[in-house]
Amino acid sequence: MANFNKVILMGNLTRDVELRHTQGGMAIAKFGMAVNRRTTSQSGEQRESTCFVDLTAFGKTAELLNQYVRKGSPLFVDGRLEYSTWESQDGGKRSKLEVIVENFQFLGGRESGSGGGGGERRGGGRRQEQEGTAGGGEVDYGDIPF
Repeated sequence: MANFNKVILMGNLTRDVELRHTQGGMAIAKFGMAVNRRTTSQSGEQRESTCFVDLTAFGKTAELLNQYVRKGSPLFVDGRLEYSTWESQDGGKRSKLEVIVENFQFLGGRESGSGGGGGERRGGGRRQEQEGTAGGGEVDYGDIPF
């Protein structure tokens, strides 16, 4: 049986990107995202729930996110889930499920706080500028199946 681990999220950052570097110089960015979901109950009542997600990005992706997004910025992300376990200082076992960012796309424009003006970052180290997204217009999701 084949395995598949893919996460696609669109939401707003809950905190500024925290950028660190390894001893070898690789950038690591950690940040949070809130993803809202609207549902309607059987009685017709509108409800909204929020899912808070921890994310981590590496390398050039981490540096670009640190440079162009801030708390509140809208962001489209795709990546994979990763489960980590460790022992805390008090000896307790801890675990965390987070999303490792593989690709992202800025949403909105400079006036919405994303700063990047609608640029796009894909894996493989290339950066492409998408015209028409700077003002919050149409967003090209490429080959992402919905």
